[in-house]
Amino acid sequence: MIKVTESARKQAIRLMEDSGEPDSFIRVGVQGGGCSGLMYELNFDTKMNEDDKAFEDNGVKIVVNKKSFLYLVGTTLDFSGGLNGKGFVFVNPNADRTCGCGESFSI
Repeated sequence: MIKVTESARKQAIRLMEDSGEPDSFIRVGVQGGGCSGLMYELNFDTKMNEDDKAFEDNGVKIVVNKKSFLYLVGTTLDFSGGLNGKGFVFVNPNADRTCGCGESFSI
């Protein structure tokens, strides 16, 4: 399961409404790359795939493919705004190491 903080929920709902796709969901995933070996992916989507797992937390639907799910179990999706904000942030208890920008990790 992936948890969604209140700040991430507010931002996700605002972005989905602004896009004209209020029924879309957040698709998160992991791919190879970045300075630590694995990179997070986050997109808005409207179509489920055969190998997807779907969760809902705090009123937001999150979809993850089965391969990425293994890396993301227990992760919290947060949103950091303001002058020094980074946008959506993954707080992943499985990550042994993360890069300075927080966009890549290793297990």
